[in-house]
Amino acid sequence: MVDQKPLFLSKYIRAIKDSPREIYNRNLFLSVCSFALGGCAKGWDEGAASAISQLPAFKSTYQLDDNTISNLVSFVNLGAGVGALLSFPLNDRIGRIWSLRTYQLVYVAGSLISCLSYGHVAALYAGRIAAGLGIGALSVLAPMAIAEIAPKTTRGLMTMWFSVCMLSGQMLGIFTVYGCSIHISSEQDLQYQIPWFVQTFAPAISCTMSLFIVESPRWLVLLNRHDTALTALVRLRGLPSHDKYIQDEYQGMTSETEENESNSSWRVVKETLTIRSNLRRLQLTITAYTLAQMSGANSITNYLPTIFGMVGVTGSNVKLYTTGLYALTKLVCCITASLILVDLAGRRRSLMLGVSIQVICHSYLVGYLNIYVHDSSSVTKGASDAAIAMIFLHALGWAMGLYSMPYLFGAELWPNRIRSFGGAISQCFHWAFYFAITKATPSLLSGLDQWGAFVLFAGFCVLAFAYTYFLVPETTGLGLEEINALFERPLYMLGRPLDTRRESPQGDEKPESTWVEKVQQY
Repeated sequence: MVDQKPLFLSKYIRAIKDSPREIYNRNLFLSVCSFALGGCAKGWDEGAASAISQLPAFKSTYQLDDNTISNLVSFVNLGAGVGALLSFPLNDRIGRIWSLRTYQLVYVAGSLISCLSYGHVAALYAGRIAAGLGIGALSVLAPMAIAEIAPKTTRGLMTMWFSVCMLSGQMLGIFTVYGCSIHISSEQDLQYQIPWFVQTFAPAISCTMSLFIVESPRWLVLLNRHDTALTALVRLRGLPSHDKYIQDEYQGMTSETEENESNSSWRVVKETLTIRSNLRRLQLTITAYTLAQMSGANSITNYLPTIFGMVGVTGSNVKLYTTGLYALTKLVCCITASLILVDLAGRRRSLMLGVSIQVICHSYLVGYLNIYVHDSSSVTKGASDAAIAMIFLHALGWAMGLYSMPYLFGAELWPNRIRSFGGAISQCFHWAFYFAITKATPSLLSGLDQWGAFVLFAGFCVLAFAYTYFLVPETTGLGLEEINALFERPLYMLGRPLDTRRESPQGDEKPESTWVEKVQQY
């Protein structure tokens, strides 16, 4: 059993070495990659949608005003909220692989409708909403499926591949638009059609890879297909069925659903909303997503050219290019965080370090913009360069904390039988808040004299630090089924490490039969 205090380097390396080498195999990596590519949809749209609307060819074809363009960019988030909620019954009915294919095809259809709308605004809106449905559903499914199939020692790292793909898509989307703006004539519709069309490449790759991947054993257990689940687990781990590692993981996932005779949607909803431990999970995931939006990072991402203009970056192409560099910075930071922090230092430390960096960056921007707004001539070039640097440093804090952790929490905190609904409802709230902050940011910047908005963002980051310290549990190194014990404790103990010897199913001081009885009562 891995010590549940945050895993530092020596313990982390030892935990990996103690795991059988066979569990890191082609079937596992292929399956994780196929699901992780679901993140490209959100990232590509986030990076490309607003930039496409600024292309000369798009403007001349559609001739939209600023309010319509704002709706065009942000309405995809409303579609995503609906798609996230509607994904719940489908995820559990047709399985993780077929759900992945379905959602990717919905997103592809939306992208192609937008690509071929040829000046018809109604068609463009339809394409945006359809794309949003796919994006929202993928944001539920992909992290959940990865968490279900990944080994517990590296579950955080592998689930963050979804975030890595989101940021890769965002960076590629920005640079695709930038390339089209300088290499394709503004007289041709191809200038805006190519960015819409290339969004379909990652879904095509994901669907092709899905032909060779392994279904989630935990979903198969949910359907009481235990023999098939064991076969799938054997393929994922590359070990024989009688191996102790396989038997321990298999017994853990079957102990939770052995007597699951009825798993109707109504029963799942009732269990989620009436059991105290599940309500704690719900408030944690919704609060994490709310704090992520209110921390200001998505406001910076979606209005980055405007914010760069505030700190002295001029020229539309320069702003777009700099925005692409910002996306690249976030990608590098996210990869670094996934490799070094999330499974090594733990979820809690990653979150607290990330929001601390955000507070520092916001605080500098408050002081800089306060002076710049009132007397721009008094601002030195060094101060302006430092403000730009703070925006890039902010990407580090965002990537290691509130950008990635909520997706991980939404995927791993829930019991198997309600994981799909828990992920769906938390993602629905996420997209609703995302839409709200996207629409509200221009008003915040203008109404609070620019610098006041960053005071608000810094305040929510401080709140996020306090919330994490007291109420966010550490799940690093725990099996998915072991996480249940975290939420059965009193509320004031959520932020404390789990004593695996006393509170886990495999602890030496607690008989296994007592644990099984407790799970069945749960």
